[in-house]
Amino acid sequence: MKTKKVPMRRCVGCREMKDKRELLRIVKNNEGVIFVDPTGKKNGRGAYICKSMECFSQARKAKSLSREFSCEIPDEVYEEITKQLEAYVGR
Repeated sequence: MKTKKVPMRRCVGCREMKDKRELLRIVKNNEGVIFVDPTGKKNGRGAYICKSMECFSQARKAKSLSREFSCEIPDEVYEEITKQLEAYVGR
């Protein structure tokens, strides 16, 4: 039986390459709307972040997502990322 290779993605916080399944995907779609994509399958430009508050804080401080998407990131997006990470860490 053939095992499927999981793609690697770079975290915008720590800049480390990790298994795609270990990361949280943030998407900017064709309309310019930025949102969290827990499924990892939505259409649009994706950026990835480790599922840790430390990486998220680093990325937010360095404005990594703004640089990645070439635009300002609304506070609601940061709040949603925080919620998703808290839910993940709380498991």
